Amino acid sequence: MSTKLAKNRAAAVAKVDVAKRYTVEQAVTLVKDSSYAKFDESVDIAVRLGVNPKHADQMVRGAIVLPHGTGKSIRVLVFARGEKEREALDAGADVAGGDELAQRVTDGFLDFDRVIATPDMMGSVGKLGRVLGPRGLMPNPKVGTVTFDLKNAVREAKAGKVEYRVDKAGVVHCRIGRKSFDPSKLSENAHALISELLHKKPSTAKGIYLRSITLSSTMGLGVRVDTATVVASTEDET
Repeated sequence: MSTKLAKNRAAAVAKVDVAKRYTVEQAVTLVKDSSYAKFDESVDIAVRLGVNPKHADQMVRGAIVLPHGTGKSIRVLVFARGEKEREALDAGADVAGGDELAQRVTDGFLDFDRVIATPDMMGSVGKLGRVLGPRGLMPNPKVGTVTFDLKNAVREAKAGKVEYRVDKAGVVHCRIGRKSFDPSKLSENAHALISELLHKKPSTAKGIYLRSITLSSTMGLGVRVDTATVVASTEDET
């Protein structure tokens, strides 16, 4: 690390009290103010949940359209035939097709960020598991990426729909925007995701469900959020 970069990082560290827990709004401001990278970093959230992902009935998974998107241009690929292929392209899909497209992916075509498929194409798409699975791109009806409603699915993907899934450690990681976003937009995106996770609490989850929340930028420090303030604000909304 260069001397200048080290100084910038040290200055950023000084702005964050690691022993303190902040509101989402305060955390967003600190993430932006303590950033020292010269590029427009992504802003991410990590939410640790009181679940055991080894149990199927405690798997927290889904998708949500963030109020202000993620700031990332999403390239959408759709597996569909006939009129549905045309519907996907008209809705804004970057590429669409049937078995011939599946073959292109098998041959190495990977210039896309989201995959959507009609149910009748899953026989062909299922064979791409080794390619799409490790990249988290396999279509799944639970998150709305296996559907005949391609018009809505493609538009939601382009608008900033994000998928989330608790990992082995019980943590959900998700991008909620970029450093250049207005603080209010980042805060609203964060609240939207947290509210979604609270509503997805498994009935079998015991003890404290919302264990911790951390906001950070790509190269920045993690800023801890006071979970009590988040739960209180969500209850006020309901």
